[in-house]
Amino acid sequence: MSEAAAAKSNPFDPALFRPEAISAETLAANETFRKLTSAGPDWWDIGAPAYRAAVASGRGPFPPPPKSERARTIQIDGKGGHKIALRIILPERAKGVYMHMHGGGLVFGSTETQDTMMERVAQNTGMGCASVEYRLAPENPYPAAWDDCESAALWLVKNAKSEFGTDILTIGGESAGATLSAATLLRMRDRHGYTGFRGAVLSYGNYDTSMTPSQMLAPERGLLVGKLSIRKFTEAYLPKGVDPRDPDVSALYANLAKMPPAIFTIGTIDPLLDDSLFMYARWIAAGNEAELAVYPGAPHAFNAAPMPLSAPANARIDAFLKRSIS
Repeated sequence: MSEAAAAKSNPFDPALFRPEAISAETLAANETFRKLTSAGPDWWDIGAPAYRAAVASGRGPFPPPPKSERARTIQIDGKGGHKIALRIILPERAKGVYMHMHGGGLVFGSTETQDTMMERVAQNTGMGCASVEYRLAPENPYPAAWDDCESAALWLVKNAKSEFGTDILTIGGESAGATLSAATLLRMRDRHGYTGFRGAVLSYGNYDTSMTPSQMLAPERGLLVGKLSIRKFTEAYLPKGVDPRDPDVSALYANLAKMPPAIFTIGTIDPLLDDSLFMYARWIAAGNEAELAVYPGAPHAFNAAPMPLSAPANARIDAFLKRSIS
């Protein structure tokens, strides 16, 4: 079999991972991205609250994204009486609801920074969006964020029809949001017998808290995320004594039967590359449908930033979501 023929039959196309696959435009953007994200102190040196405050005030690497005029926030009940905020953007006639979890290493991020993404999804798919304000570490370590996302999923299953006019649900997120999305799917199946999500958007998640080879081999300080920062995030959210390969924490080790169709989005220089490659393979091996979207030279969080490959990656995600509810 020729190399070209093998590539067509192989979802892990070797050409995508070669240095020559990275465009000059992407290389230049990566250098700009590196300069923006390497300035300032590390969050673990000044503490998460101080770093969050700096980002909120506009002193982070990127300006705060604009807020949507039609976004609204509702409060729902979580475990133990804890209140969970859901930030909602709803078209006039929603064709479904996209349950979204934001990124930020389980230490940073908020629903109020997701309006631009949610407006895009609503515009391109016709779905309403509900972003979950889950509790953050280190103040609220595992299982707080997991519990909040499970509670939000349960609420949507019970209330989406009456609140938003549709009970068609999809789920997804980026980075920590993808990690939580996979965990939520597993909890909903195992704890509540629910397997009704139509599709899952799993963008560069961490599915192995014990660290995959690509995490271990990553530079100590990579482009936005490196081996050191991954370890610092893990130390922040995972209490001592919790097995880092517990399937609730590391979905790579879970039974993945009866999962919805999924799209795994990943850049080739992301330290979490193996996480997506391995999970894609395990998703398929469990009998589920999945597609793998690999972007040469793209770093972590590339489609949440003004990067050259952002638009095609997001267009493919939106097309996947639209198919999921059709």
